[in-house]
Amino acid sequence: MKDLVNDARSLIGASAFAEGVDRRVFLKAAVGTGFAAAALPVVAHTQIQTSTEGLDAADHIVVINGQDVPVYRAQPKDRTNLPVILVISEIFGVHEHIKDVVRRFAKAGYLAVAPDLFVRQGDATRTPMPELMTNIVAKTPDAQVMLDLDTIVKWTKQRGGNTDKLGITGFCWGGRITWLYAAHNPDVKAGVAWYGRLVGEATANSPKHPIDVAQNLKVPVLGLYGAKDTGIPLESVERMRKALASGNSRSMIHVYPNSGHAFHADYRAMYNAEDAKDGWSRALNWFSKHGVA
Repeated sequence: MKDLVNDARSLIGASAFAEGVDRRVFLKAAVGTGFAAAALPVVAHTQIQTSTEGLDAADHIVVINGQDVPVYRAQPKDRTNLPVILVISEIFGVHEHIKDVVRRFAKAGYLAVAPDLFVRQGDATRTPMPELMTNIVAKTPDAQVMLDLDTIVKWTKQRGGNTDKLGITGFCWGGRITWLYAAHNPDVKAGVAWYGRLVGEATANSPKHPIDVAQNLKVPVLGLYGAKDTGIPLESVERMRKALASGNSRSMIHVYPNSGHAFHADYRAMYNAEDAKDGWSRALNWFSKHGVA
């Protein structure tokens, strides 16, 4: 529960906690904001809107052990043998911002996919805090996520993907999953983790955290973090750096001094356009450098 509170603090913003936001007021404000309803503070829409022109983009259902798993996919039209990028959402699920990120990767020449990894637990795009954290996120086992991603990787081959050039990126909750999946699947060529939690208490559903796999990590992962992120203190970032340095993954972490949590999320008040643009450039360069492009 302590970890969930810390997640909520960084996701919602420390100021809301400091000001003693009333739970009923918080929930009332969260309902009806459309996608990512729980993400306070939010703006009405995404500031970046990537068109599907020149792309083949669609929603799909992939059946995994009898479960229908929604997947959003985008790729350049009439092209095959494409490098593959797994896009892992925040706790708010595969909403329009995440789909836009998928299209951005497709515009860059990738087959990109964003699976709904919370589907068995509920609809993350419509569940308000704190129910989202306790009833969906906390009840989604890491092992289940790893299996779903393994299956999605195989599925991308049917859509023209070249999984010999496999990358993964994720935001917040998805950033943590990025570190873990890079340790889980040796076929991943590179990862980019955006402000994913690095340390935490071991639970049945989350027995390990990125700090626990850092020393033995073989896949190069780029971590992008904000110095003003109250939910991911710099102390934990420095611990991760030291753990990575003791291994041989070629991973590294870049910290933006003027950003807090969710600085890439252009539908939220934490958005930092300059740092988001720089992070995107670093992500594309990282994938290209490490054999994903």
